[in-house]
Order: sequence, then structure tokens, then C-alpha cells
Amino acid sequence: MSADPREVLTRPAPDPDATVAYGDLPDQVADLRHPKGSGPPRPLVLVVHGGFWRAEYDRTHTGPLAVGLAGLGYPVAQVEYRRTGQPGGGWPGTLADVRDAVATLPALAARALPDRVAPGPPLLVGHSAGGQLALYVAATAPETVAGVLALAPVADLVEAYRRDLDGGAVAALLGGGPAEVPDRYAQADPSVALPLRTRTVVIHGVRDEQVPIMMSRSFVAKARTLGASVALVELPDCEHFGLIDPTSSAWSAVAAALRSLQQDQ
Repeated sequence: MSADPREVLTRPAPDPDATVAYGDLPDQVADLRHPKGSGPPRPLVLVVHGGFWRAEYDRTHTGPLAVGLAGLGYPVAQVEYRRTGQPGGGWPGTLADVRDAVATLPALAARALPDRVAPGPPLLVGHSAGGQLALYVAATAPETVAGVLALAPVADLVEAYRRDLDGGAVAALLGGGPAEVPDRYAQADPSVALPLRTRTVVIHGVRDEQVPIMMSRSFVAKARTLGASVALVELPDCEHFGLIDPTSSAWSAVAAALRSLQQDQ
């Protein structure tokens, strides 16, 4: 692992095996990767990238993560979506894109990766802002999701707005603060949408400086109080970016959590 955890964001990865479109717009696409090795079909693992929903961060920075997941034997889709700073990005386009992708990509991937994608809904792996999007889909369209692995998710949008994470990122996504657009927060905020009906594992590094771990602790505690099946894995020596780096010490926890979600199906 590099001494700079952010190095994973620009680390080159092999080209995807295929790219498919789940909509008509340029950013409504996903890169697909064949699972390594042989074996029976497995559920599609759908990666929802982070970057605080901003246009300057796209799916390419999850290349190492996707390659690592394919190396575990899973078919993988790296989802792109419209982001803030782009036409149609923010509310409601960003959230609608990810919902549409989750609903349509399993069938598209099954055609593009014959005999490698098991029937049924995908497992979602969302990092940071992508964790919020994955939890949002699980809350609003649970029938389309088999399980969620949320890596350092922005699981409380009101708190993220209050803390001004990434300099106004939540306001840019939703078009204002909770006092200005309360209905949008009510729909998009994972901490409001509880309890989840989808099996969920949250992994968060204690040393995370981008998304404070207390947000995951509060989210999981509230979810459990309401009867949701949500587990929290805290990694004492991990920061924000190690969770998407297959060369980091966090990778074994990520792999184990994904296996647990598949076994629970």
C-alpha cells in the first residue's frame, strides 16, 4: 500500500471487459468486469463510487476496487451517474440514476457476462457518497437490492450538512439545507429512511477525516433500535481511502463482509 492513501484514486487499473448503458445519457453507463476463476454464477456486485457527488470524481477511481472484487470471484459493475456540476446532476437526477442502474444492470450484465451472473438483485458496494446512494436505494426500492456493503457512508445528510462536509457538498446535491428543502432530505437521507429491510454491513475507519465515524455509529445504533439487520465493523487503523484499496490492511474486512452478505441470501 502507498504511503499516501489517496494514491488509490489515480492508480491505473486494467480496462473493463465491457461497458453497458442503462439509460440514454452519457453518464448512465457501467463498466463490467468478469469474475476471476471458475465456479457457479454469483450475484452481481454493483459498485457505487463516492466523491461527494461531485462531477470531478467519476467511476474510474474505483478501478482497483472493482478489480479486487472480481478477483474474489464476483461479477462487477462500476456504475456511473450524473453528478453535481453537470447538467441533470444533483436532485433528483443523481439519485434517480442510481436507482435505475440498480434495477436494470443485473439483466444487462447477465447478457454481457454469460453464465457468470446469478439471477436476482445485486449486492451494492457504496463508498462515501456512494454509500449514501446505496443506502438510499435499499430504503426506497428494497426489492431491487440483495444486500448493502456501505464503506464509510455519508449516512446522515442533515449532520453532513451541519458539518459542511467537503465544503457544501450536501447542499449542492439537494439544492439547499434541511430548513430550505426538508422534503428532499426526508427522501434522500438514510438516517431518516430507517428501518432498512435489506441486510446491511457498514465498515468505517476510526481514522477517517473525510466522513467522521460517529455518523456510522449513530446510523447503526438507530437502525438496530428500529429492528434493522445492520452490522458495524470499525477498523482502528484505517482512514477513508483504505476501504477501496485491495492492497490495504482493510481489504480482508471488506472481503469478509461481502461474503457474509452473499451467504445471507
